Amino acid sequence: MSLILSKTKLSLIVSSVLLIAACSNQQNEATNTMADLTAPIAKKVPHKMVIHNHTRVDDYYWMRDDTRTNPEILAHLDAENNYTTAQLKHTEAMQEQIFQEIKDRIEKDDNSVPVKSGDFYYSSQMQGENEYPIHVRSSDFTGSNLEVLLDINELAKAHDYYQVSGLNASPNGKLLAYGEDTVSRRIYTILFKDISGNTLLDDKLEGTNGRVVWGNDNKTVYYIKKDPQTLLGYQVFRHTLGSAQANDEMVYEENNKAYYTSISKSKDDSSVFIWHGSTEAKGVSVIDANNAKALPKKFIEREEGHEYSISKANDWYYIKTNWKANNFRLMKVHKKHFGDKTQWQDVIAANDAVKLENYELFTDHLVYQQRENGISRVTIQQLSTGKKQQLSFNDTAYSLNMYGNNELDTPSLRLYYASFTTPGTHYDVDLTSFKKTQLKQTKVLGDFNSNNYASERIFVKARDGKKVPVSLVYRKDKFKKDGTNPLYQYAYGSYGSTIDPYFSVSRLSLLDRGFVYAIAHIRGSEMLGRPWYEDGKKLTKMNTFTDFIDVTKNLTAQGYGDKNKVFAAGGSAGGLLMGAVVNMAPELYKGIAAAVPFVDVVTTMLDESIPLTTNEFKEWGNPKEKAYYDYMLSYSPYDQVKVQNYPSILVTTGLHDSQVQYFEPMKWVAKLRDYKTDDNVLLFKTDMEAGHGGASGRFKRIHETALEYSFFIDLLNKS
Repeated sequence: MSLILSKTKLSLIVSSVLLIAACSNQQNEATNTMADLTAPIAKKVPHKMVIHNHTRVDDYYWMRDDTRTNPEILAHLDAENNYTTAQLKHTEAMQEQIFQEIKDRIEKDDNSVPVKSGDFYYSSQMQGENEYPIHVRSSDFTGSNLEVLLDINELAKAHDYYQVSGLNASPNGKLLAYGEDTVSRRIYTILFKDISGNTLLDDKLEGTNGRVVWGNDNKTVYYIKKDPQTLLGYQVFRHTLGSAQANDEMVYEENNKAYYTSISKSKDDSSVFIWHGSTEAKGVSVIDANNAKALPKKFIEREEGHEYSISKANDWYYIKTNWKANNFRLMKVHKKHFGDKTQWQDVIAANDAVKLENYELFTDHLVYQQRENGISRVTIQQLSTGKKQQLSFNDTAYSLNMYGNNELDTPSLRLYYASFTTPGTHYDVDLTSFKKTQLKQTKVLGDFNSNNYASERIFVKARDGKKVPVSLVYRKDKFKKDGTNPLYQYAYGSYGSTIDPYFSVSRLSLLDRGFVYAIAHIRGSEMLGRPWYEDGKKLTKMNTFTDFIDVTKNLTAQGYGDKNKVFAAGGSAGGLLMGAVVNMAPELYKGIAAAVPFVDVVTTMLDESIPLTTNEFKEWGNPKEKAYYDYMLSYSPYDQVKVQNYPSILVTTGLHDSQVQYFEPMKWVAKLRDYKTDDNVLLFKTDMEAGHGGASGRFKRIHETALEYSFFIDLLNKS
């Protein structure tokens, strides 16, 4: 009896303990949930910065940690992530719905169009639920004897992040070089594979930009080494397979930190090109690819303000240059006059109204791409006869790119074409008859019908009278042009980067919900030629921001969108745009999405130890000069945060971002929390495994899109 009583007492005691523990756990969970629902407030540690007799105090400078290991910083990022998750908990079903919508439109088994290089046709395959491609090749276009070069899915299994770059077979086709990055800092280790034996060589080249150029002896490679602090690729090395990297010969070193360095090979395989590129000056040095001991020779001396690039065909060099041609022109020079600029001859003359964008050389044909009034055109010219033909397409505005044209002696040109309503389409264009043969068009699964959608290209007047091009797309049966549609406005607006209308399966999830999607081709791009870019950089950068604001006002005034339902998005330099716009005109936007935003402009541009800073002086200006300092300060999003209402904002970044350091958006969000006077949501999400490009893997990236779209749609549903 006593034993039974003891067991009973013990059972009661255990039950009581378990009940207390359960209550305690529930209280802890409740406490944690409440904490997650409370916006993280960062501590302030005043940090004074003085230059030009001007003092700035940065309360959040302490958030910078180049090692990315500081426990306090990581804890704060985790708190922000938990807060974002908690705030968006009610949208998880919507996020999953949009994710599945987008994923279900994508053909799971999808192969790229084979591209010929040497004796093989190279392509990639996406299969089933695979996140990454399988790279293959065949001796013919039809792929009758495919062999697998690299299955990225297998390589990625051991890593949270995995990226391969620079796949490049040796001239004899027996070896494959490629770079791998497992951190997302864009610092690659180059590996070499014996294709027939499916084995890796012992050679490893570390600290590189991930690409090699092969010498013609099949054992010599050229590669670029990066500075581990600034991440600048500035040294070109020559490596002989079978030797240690420590014994590699440095053949070129860039001492001017304003220049990027890259390498490639001429289409005729005779030369290795070392490219020298800054924002306002470019050049090239040439190495004989047949001589494993050759040293580089400057094509011409570098000149401030002179930008040029070259190609080589037979005995002639062709030069795309801005020499006495603001919108560029094409010239040529015989190889016997190498280094003599006075011998250059016009091939395509300068035209102030037309920008020369690109060109391709073939044995007896020249193909060139020009942009006039914002529209890209491709012309095929036979060199022996001078006969010309401009290609035509159905859409009023579109994206057009030449790619994969690796051979001089080929009968056709490879083109990629897309528009807002036309899925990506690959063509071979006969160089003689000009006939276009469609090789592939991206399949959109489900009930997609391009006739359900319409696009427009309009011009809106900016405050200074300039007319800004805008590309628009919407679903016809959802669009009213009465000022009731939600409007999603996107732009980039820096570095002369031009965002042409392109097709997106993801975007359909917005259009099918009644959104009007707009790309504002603001100054800072080259949509209207080089002057359009020049009018949106350095001391004219403010035009980029005011153009975007003026486009918003014009689109809502014309009925393309509801003035109370405007959403805007941009990333990197486009994130800077978002930051400037919400400081200047927060009342115009219901919600903002800023991805990897470059927002702490002045501090970053004053710190030459931060990756890429020195290359950016010609884009933004050098704040060590007072005129640039004052001007940058006037728009820098972090410095211009005000005590005012802000729209709802979603900020995303990657801990390992090599281009915009994680602490820029981290600081910006902390300061916004301190200054903003509204109750609108401010969310900050950091991918702890990713860098500037976001998650690796085709389906993982869709989650990021679904998050942004759900954020906007949720705001719309609440309005």
